[in-house]
Amino acid sequence: MQPVPRRPPRPLKARQRLGKYRIDRRIAQGGFADVYQAFDTVEGIAVALKIPPPHLMTEETLADFKREVRLTARLDHPNILPIKNAEFIDERFVVAYPLGDSTLSDRLTRRISAARALDYGRQLISALAHSHGRRIIHCDVKPDNVILFQHGQLKLTDFGIAKIALKTMRASGSGTVGYIAPEQAMGRPSFRSDVFSAGLILYRMLSGSLPEWPFEWPPPGMARLQRKVHPDLIALIKKSLRLDPRRRFEDGKQMLDAYERVQGRALAPGSTPAKAVLVRNTISDWRDIQRREFQSRYKKTLETRHECARCGSPVSESMLTCPWCARPRKNHRQDVAFPARCPRCRRGVKLDWSYCAWCHGAAIGPLEHRSYSDKRYVARCSGGRCDGGGLMPFMRYCPWCKQKVQRKWLIKGSRDRCPRCTWGVLPEYWAACPWCARSLGGRPAPGKTGGAR
Repeated sequence: MQPVPRRPPRPLKARQRLGKYRIDRRIAQGGFADVYQAFDTVEGIAVALKIPPPHLMTEETLADFKREVRLTARLDHPNILPIKNAEFIDERFVVAYPLGDSTLSDRLTRRISAARALDYGRQLISALAHSHGRRIIHCDVKPDNVILFQHGQLKLTDFGIAKIALKTMRASGSGTVGYIAPEQAMGRPSFRSDVFSAGLILYRMLSGSLPEWPFEWPPPGMARLQRKVHPDLIALIKKSLRLDPRRRFEDGKQMLDAYERVQGRALAPGSTPAKAVLVRNTISDWRDIQRREFQSRYKKTLETRHECARCGSPVSESMLTCPWCARPRKNHRQDVAFPARCPRCRRGVKLDWSYCAWCHGAAIGPLEHRSYSDKRYVARCSGGRCDGGGLMPFMRYCPWCKQKVQRKWLIKGSRDRCPRCTWGVLPEYWAACPWCARSLGGRPAPGKTGGAR
């Protein structure tokens, strides 16, 4: 009698339990593993879970993942992301890491000051120097594998996982992609390949441009780089990006020694007065403290899981305006906390809603003819056009009958109201009302370029 084949595990969903972890959402998807934000119900902290897809879990690839976990466990450095735990849970191989604020790839969507880019560069090269000192090649140095934490700390992750990808590159003969050194794309990685990738990241942060094959010098963005940094730093970057690996720094340790000799004079003469840098950094530090305090008090209440594309401050997908810089947010361009999106404003919607609750757009559904409960429903529609459908905080329109919500939403823990729309605001943090764009100082908020409906 033939044994019954075992069914592969089903895809993970939000709020699903996986051992002691409660899945919140998927935050990254790759060819070799998916990354989820989850809550550790024992330690009471948020974590990142890296879980290879079931179809990759052959004996060979599982042995590779186990080997890389052991390899990463040997690395102990403040700029290398440590592994909290690795185990099998419900037939899945789960690796738990500390949860960062964002990736360097996300951060590159906004302007980075030269001073901050230089600091990130030092931390990245320090991580490579440590791993190379233990004879470990990263093989996949790129902004997606650089995790940023509070206080400007950077941590490099995904050590050695590229060995699995490397087999694919050898077999397919694919060329240079993204941040991969030319010889690595040919299947011959070395410490100098990591140096090349670090040089590309440093150039990208400082110039705003990513050099591409055939990596001819000078690459795009050189004029901007020359205005911002000292010629000695440009020479260091140029050496790290030599096509001939023998002409680069031999490893991260040699590159770090050269970088530390240059870093003190790295900024171009006259680019920014020292006093102005001090004032800017002081303001930046104060704003960081203010934002962290805000998140500790109101992140759960307001679901401020996103960042404003202009100022980087925390916002939620229900906000029509960034309350920190008053930039309109008519469209939501980040991930959503719902299974579908409104085609008009790109905010999240549930599958059984008939209308978007945020933008009063055209009918969207229902996409499925069944009801879904949700703990976020805190009130009922009182308009009389529907049977009292559930409402979530800061909804503008009933998702069942499209009628404008009459409730004046307040923020838990605060009694302050916007003078115009009378919804809850936090004037001790915000410059503008996130619901109607009204300045909280009685005048148009700084940076306001137009109203949000």
